[in-house]
Amino acid sequence: DPLQRTICFLHQELQDLQNDPLVNCSAGPVGDDREYTLCITTRSIPADSPFQGGVFFLTINFPTDYPFKPPKVAFTTKIYHPNINSNGSICLDILRSQWSPALTVSKVLLSICSLLCDPNPDDPLVPDIATIYVNDRDRYNRLAREWTQKYAS
Repeated sequence: DPLQRTICFLHQELQDLQNDPLVNCSAGPVGDDREYTLCITTRSIPADSPFQGGVFFLTINFPTDYPFKPPKVAFTTKIYHPNINSNGSICLDILRSQWSPALTVSKVLLSICSLLCDPNPDDPLVPDIATIYVNDRDRYNRLAREWTQKYAS
């Protein structure tokens, strides 16, 4: 049964995550066996990051054919970022075209943390924010810090 196989994969991955936790991240179940809330705390990312000190919540939903198809991950905490839109959708290649069954929840979380520290303005979901990021980094940092304090503290 594909659904049972998916649930077994998830339980193993989440057990691994609890046994060997990431510094910035945690994950726990929300509703059914295929929906989880992720929490990314940014206390240990560089102090010059505008997201430093924020606590961001995301949902992750796993398709029945996981790990052969990527999970759907979205921010539920508002964030000012060129690769994350107002619906919480994330523009990250490993969640789309570059997905591999070898990837795990831990690797997805690490990639999202990396994206926070190092946005990709060449592939934006929010072109206006990407333009500010490229042309006026101080303004971008100020706005991102304000959003972090308002929505993620």
